[in-house]
Amino acid sequence: MQIKTMVLALASIVVAACGSNEHDEREDLNLKPSFLGDISSKTYDGVSDDLLTAGLGKTGLAGAAPAYADPANPTAAELRRNAIHANYRAVLDIAANSGYGTLYGPNVDAKGVAGAGEGKVAGSEYLAYTDNNVTLMVQVPAGFDVKNPCIVTGTSSGSRGIYGAIGSAGEWGLKNNCAVAYADKGSGTGLYTFDDDSVNLQNGLRATRAAAGNNATFAPTLTDAERAAFATAYPGRVAFKHAHSQQNPEKDWGKFTLQAVEFAFYVLNEKYGTLAKDNKSHVVVLTPKNTITIASSISNGAGSALLAAEQDTKGLISGVAATEPQIQPKTAAGYTVRQGAVAVSGQGKALFDYSTYAALYQPCIASTAAAPGRCTALAAKGLLNGGDLLAQQSDAKVRLKAYGWLPDSDVLQAAHAGTNVLVAVTYAYAYGKFSVTDKVCGLTFAPTDASGAPVAFTAAQKASSFTQNGIIGSVLYEDSVGGAKAYNLGVSPSSQLADQSLDAFLCLRSLATGVDPVSGAALAGTLAAQSARVRAGMAEVAATGNLKGKPAIIVHGRSDALIPVNFASRAYVGLNAAAEGSASKLRYIEVTNANHFDSFTNVLPANIVPLHVYLFRALDAMLANLRSSATPLPPSQVVRTVTRPDNTTPLTTANLPAIATAPSAANAITVIGTAVTVPD
Repeated sequence: MQIKTMVLALASIVVAACGSNEHDEREDLNLKPSFLGDISSKTYDGVSDDLLTAGLGKTGLAGAAPAYADPANPTAAELRRNAIHANYRAVLDIAANSGYGTLYGPNVDAKGVAGAGEGKVAGSEYLAYTDNNVTLMVQVPAGFDVKNPCIVTGTSSGSRGIYGAIGSAGEWGLKNNCAVAYADKGSGTGLYTFDDDSVNLQNGLRATRAAAGNNATFAPTLTDAERAAFATAYPGRVAFKHAHSQQNPEKDWGKFTLQAVEFAFYVLNEKYGTLAKDNKSHVVVLTPKNTITIASSISNGAGSALLAAEQDTKGLISGVAATEPQIQPKTAAGYTVRQGAVAVSGQGKALFDYSTYAALYQPCIASTAAAPGRCTALAAKGLLNGGDLLAQQSDAKVRLKAYGWLPDSDVLQAAHAGTNVLVAVTYAYAYGKFSVTDKVCGLTFAPTDASGAPVAFTAAQKASSFTQNGIIGSVLYEDSVGGAKAYNLGVSPSSQLADQSLDAFLCLRSLATGVDPVSGAALAGTLAAQSARVRAGMAEVAATGNLKGKPAIIVHGRSDALIPVNFASRAYVGLNAAAEGSASKLRYIEVTNANHFDSFTNVLPANIVPLHVYLFRALDAMLANLRSSATPLPPSQVVRTVTRPDNTTPLTTANLPAIATAPSAANAITVIGTAVTVPD
């Protein structure tokens, strides 16, 4: 946007905001988007409660989760508070020596300067369901600057609820006096329990399915008779929205992010627009032409931001700044990705493809001498080499690298085993649009006891479910020898070994590929039909790579073991080059020693630095460019971080060098034609 155009546009806003009643004959009335239901709102004073920390401040977020006055009956305000506490900590390392309170955190201002305060943010919060019960939220800080208006999207990462991006894009937006447009993307918190037929409401409280009606965050499509039969046959089992909505919500993540932006514009114009001639409506003063909107977030939310930019037909989005995106290129062909002089392995793979591959081999790497079953069973089926546990684990790492993981991820493979299991099972249901009662590959979800047997959630656990990640309960293997067990304790019928339910994960792998992973034979019957459904769902979520000339910055950690760079970001850069050519304004920043989960920073201090710092730097760079074209975007590059000798050494800016305005040739990532080259 040209500076002159922006100034003129903002001048018109100022006139409108000052209360002029002289409207053009063709007043542009602020109309509520048709997809929105009822809107609730609340204003927070920034002292007793606030938008960013729910009144907890920097100190409270770093402490233990606050207790409920009555754990079996928490209030909506208590649930909101604890959801913000849980979600903020879920995406950040809140240890002081990892940078919390010095490099990032509520007390660190928009310029990166740490202060002595608690970092609470006053303002107003607006919530609404869409017409298919996706939760949207808009936060407008009290410092929102109508003369320099901006919006940032905060679509939730993982399967998190509406506060899932509070500590990432949300915090940056609030500190920069931008409105934040959140979406739970149809995969957020929504626990359904069969024993009492209960659901979550939008505010986190629980009700019976009948009492909730259309106000349920999620309720499975089951008759009362079907529910009762399943509850009797499979006590303790649960359903949740991401896996069991039968809608494959990922196909609409871009749409939901765009709807959140439209909701934000509606809220802002209701708040800052003057009254129209009818003395009821408000006149639109903030539009995409005079308001900067940055699509942002991390992981699944970052993928949603890219998809929104691709699908934006109304010019809602000005630019994109996102980290570690879970993005799935529609094709692995038509472009090349090299690291150094060598073509990378596995460019452009789909999430369900590589997560099911990881779910075979990462549990072997995590095995111990006392429980080597997964490695032993894989070797017996010809899927692993090695005469002992160490040799087999080494071969598992070799296979993962051959499939596309980088050597930088080796130290993290074991730590990701449980996460990739959750991903593989959740997305099998989601992509195939299966019902919870389908028990795909013999896998369901339930809380379990110490022996791995399913148990029911307690009343207090149900009551507080709103605060958790959207994937709730443990993965349960129904077909384990001796009866249903938590997958990690399951015994496969084919091996008669405690092999962490290998049979079930071979089944999931077959759904991804369409062939038996042991024999290589094509699937038949029920499995073939299920595989076709899953692969159809996978195709629905594929990205085109066409950002339509929008400026964009993608940041990704080279050590990412959950969303490896070869499968996602590097490949997306290549796909974008094929789609946009010289018109592309995409920049790619790859950060060494950074991975998918900043919470590993203290667990593995010699190997990991927080990627979070680079999300904020990317957002800073994007905002500066959008406010003045004289400030160019940083070139694509590798940022080489410096790890600490141990976890008692505080991280400082010396460990986290800036994104260079002119990277050296040894660090520059180049895109020539459709060839992407990343330095070693």
